[in-house]
Amino acid sequence: MSSVFGENVKFSIFGQSHSEGIGVVIDGLPAGEHLDMQAIAAFMARRAPGRNPGDTPRREADGARVLSGLAEGVTCGAPLCAMIENTDARPKDYEALRHVPRPGHADFPLAVKHRGHQDIRGGGHSSGRLTAPLCFAGAVCLQILERRGVTVSAKIAKMGDVADAMQRGDSVGGVIECVAEGLPAGLGAPMFGGVENRLAAALFGIPAVRGVEFGSGFSAASLLGSENNDEYFVKGGQIRTRTNHHGGVLGGLTTGMPLVLRVAIKPTPSIALPQKSVDLRSLEEVDLTIDGRHDACIVPRAVPVVEAVTACVLLDLLMEGRL
Repeated sequence: MSSVFGENVKFSIFGQSHSEGIGVVIDGLPAGEHLDMQAIAAFMARRAPGRNPGDTPRREADGARVLSGLAEGVTCGAPLCAMIENTDARPKDYEALRHVPRPGHADFPLAVKHRGHQDIRGGGHSSGRLTAPLCFAGAVCLQILERRGVTVSAKIAKMGDVADAMQRGDSVGGVIECVAEGLPAGLGAPMFGGVENRLAAALFGIPAVRGVEFGSGFSAASLLGSENNDEYFVKGGQIRTRTNHHGGVLGGLTTGMPLVLRVAIKPTPSIALPQKSVDLRSLEEVDLTIDGRHDACIVPRAVPVVEAVTACVLLDLLMEGRL
C-alpha cells in the first residue's frame, strides 16, 4: 500500500489536505516507552507555518490527539494512532482547478489514475499537509532512538533567495542535509534491502523531494578511487574510517560512522505567476493563475520532516535486531 512504509515498525499515513483530519497509525513500537508529548508538540511546531519568511498564511495548530497505543503515557504494544484536525481548511479555493491541472503538481496523473474522482482540494492525499503526521511519527521515533544512543539532526545546506522570489510571485527550493550518529555497524541488508534503499523510498514520500544522495553522492563520480575510499583505523577499540565519503553506509549496511544524506527539495509548484495548462474536459490550452495560500519556499519547514522520516526508518532498522 502506497501510504504505508516500514517492515518491523509500520507507519500508515491517512487523511487529505482539506478533509476533517489527518493522522498516522504506528504498529510495532516497543512497549514500555514513555512519550514526552510536550517534546512531540515542540518538534511538530518546527514544521507548522508562520515561523519563516515565505510560509503559507494557512494556520493550523497541528495539535495531535492520541487515540490509542498509550497507557498512562507509555507505549503498551497496541498500534499508536494519532489524529490532527484540519481547522483552517478552505476547500472552495480549489474548485476552479477541478478540471485544470496545476503545473508541477500531481493533479494530472491523479486525475488519470482515479478517473476524475481524486480529491482536488490542496492536492488531497498528495499534499504537503500530510507531513504533519509524519512529524508526529518521527518525534516518537526520535525519543526512542535517543534512549538507544542514536541522534538525528538536519539542516539547510542550500536554499534560493526567498525574498526575491516572493517579489516576483515565484518560489525557490533547496537542499537539506541530515546526519544520524550513534548507529551500530551492520544494520541493513545487501542489494534491495539496503539502508539507502529503505531511506530513499521513505524520503521520496515527502512531497517536493526530487533527489536523495548519501555521503559524497554524485560528487563521488568525479573523484579518484584513492580520494573516495575511506581508510580504516581503530579508535577506542572500535573500527572507524578516517574520512566518511561513504556516508556511513557500504553495501547497504551501516559501518558505525555517521550516516550522512542530502535531500533536494524542488521549488513550491504553486506560484502567483500566470502559467499555461489544459482543460481536461475540452483538451484546450488555458491560462492559469493560482490563488490561495502557498509557501514561497518549503525548505525550512521540510527540515524537521526529513529528520522525522529518517528517524522512522532508522528505528525500523534497529528493531530488526531488537536493540
